[in-house]
Amino acid sequence: MLLGDVCTRGCRFCAVTTGKPVALDPNEPQKAAESVRLMELSYVVLTSVNRDDLPDGGADAFARTIETIHEQCPNVLVEALIPDFGGDVRALTRIIESKPEVLAHNLETTERLTPTVRDQRATYRQSLNVLNEMKRLCPEQWTKSSIMLGLGETGQELRQAFSDLRSVGVDFLTIGQYLQPTKKHLNVLTFVPPARFKELEQEALGYGFRYVASGPLVRSSYRAGEFYIHSLIQQRRAVGVDSSCLS
Repeated sequence: MLLGDVCTRGCRFCAVTTGKPVALDPNEPQKAAESVRLMELSYVVLTSVNRDDLPDGGADAFARTIETIHEQCPNVLVEALIPDFGGDVRALTRIIESKPEVLAHNLETTERLTPTVRDQRATYRQSLNVLNEMKRLCPEQWTKSSIMLGLGETGQELRQAFSDLRSVGVDFLTIGQYLQPTKKHLNVLTFVPPARFKELEQEALGYGFRYVASGPLVRSSYRAGEFYIHSLIQQRRAVGVDSSCLS
């Protein structure tokens, strides 16, 4: 997780500390790349807190981390799970310039539940707009999102979310069970059975996602280097497709 460990937002499902963050570590890109090298990773997921206190939301620091990993570990595939950056297209452009192999932003829940589940600055439509901008800026970019279950969503609301995500070109989707981090967070209303997760996986695939992972313990980074996703990325590399679109 980049940009510190204190978030400027207070989503009601998230265990990350909310408050006033400290200054960014200027050496974080190098430290992250060194960690990737030492762990001998082939696929890494980078995410971050929200930094609404920064003019660019921390986009440049995030992007420089991706670039440093690519420079020092050229065979490593990078998935960037980004915040919404307040919908700032310049910030999204900077991330895309850094050429992550997969660019992710989580919808988290259905439209009706978003005001209850997420910080008031993180709206359903803004997240869809961010995902849409990713594809508008770079049609070749692989994009990904995630939804939690167990917060009172209905089947129809989930189907609408699937449709909305596909309408903005999202390629990969993960679906998992919400688990309450502490008593201060939202209660779990339903523990969804594994069979229902399998049903939803098939439903979502019917909307045209290239890959869906759905299960009680699935998270946004679940098996991120899954062979299917890994092979799609390598196929593009083999034919020289540049997923940055902005070079």
